Amino acid sequence: MSSRESLTGGDCNRLYTALIGCHRRFAVGREREIACRHINRSLAECMVAVICPDESDAVRSLCSSGGTALKRRQCREAQLSLSICLSSHQDIGIAKPF
Repeated sequence: MSSRESLTGGDCNRLYTALIGCHRRFAVGREREIACRHINRSLAECMVAVICPDESDAVRSLCSSGGTALKRRQCREAQLSLSICLSSHQDIGIAKPF
C-alpha cells in the first residue's frame, strides 16, 4: 500500500468515526439523513478512492466540468472503468455457498 493510500485510509477511518457519531446524535429518519449526508458522501468517496485510486482520480479530473465532446467521452470511459473496478471488489469477503 502506498503512502497516499495509507493517508486516504486514515482519512476514511476518521470519516467513519464521524459518521458513527453523527448517527448516535440523530434518530433514524429524515433529520439524520440531512445532518449526516455530507459525512456519508465523503466517506463513500474516500472508500472509492482507496479501492480504485487511479480510476477515481480519472473520474474526478475528467468529469469535473463540461467540455469538448472528447472530454465527455473520456469522462464516460473513466466512469465505466471505475464501475468495473468497484464491481471487481464487490464479492470480496462474502462467503459463497459450495
